[in-house]
Amino acid sequence: MSKVMIMDHPLVQHKVSIMRSKDTGTKEFKELVSEVATLLCYEATRDLPTEEVEVETPIAVAKTRQLAGRKLALVPILRAGLGMVDGMLALLPAAKVGHIGMYRNEETLEPVEYYCKLPDDIAEREVIVLDPMLATGGSAVDAIRQIKKRGAVNIKFIAIIGAPEGLERLQREHPDVDLYVAALDEKLNENGYIVPGLGDAGDRIFGTK
Repeated sequence: MSKVMIMDHPLVQHKVSIMRSKDTGTKEFKELVSEVATLLCYEATRDLPTEEVEVETPIAVAKTRQLAGRKLALVPILRAGLGMVDGMLALLPAAKVGHIGMYRNEETLEPVEYYCKLPDDIAEREVIVLDPMLATGGSAVDAIRQIKKRGAVNIKFIAIIGAPEGLERLQREHPDVDLYVAALDEKLNENGYIVPGLGDAGDRIFGTK
């Protein structure tokens, strides 16, 4: 079964609290999404392999450690996932970025894919899928399925807010994918929105209604 990490760090809790407020404007909300993504990235990359190297400091030669060259790919689920990319690239500037576009059928609440563009060598990369909201889990499950079709086997998923229903579905359908979530909320409402949540993340990031 996959690992689920719920971030309990005070900085994460503080920033998510501000994001939840209906009075937080677009500019601040967008900045907070990026900052929380950076903090989640720090935790999600804890297991990256390192190798010992020698570095000449101004004083002496130091034996120290650097990343051992594992290639990474970030795949935001459009459109809200775009808000997390810059925060991730702040720590992983060499990562390639793919995109998967989906919208939710308002009647079935299931995702409909309209776009998929991934790095040609996606199968050779550790992939981190990004979406601020893990609600029903439909978009996450389908996006990961598309990535696996193209040969990727090492996949993680990062969300800011998760619902128990979405976590359970993602674990059930992709038990090999580890999850990193800033906050686990109470439930979904009858419209498939997370309660208490923070509203529509895409609308709040891009200032649309």
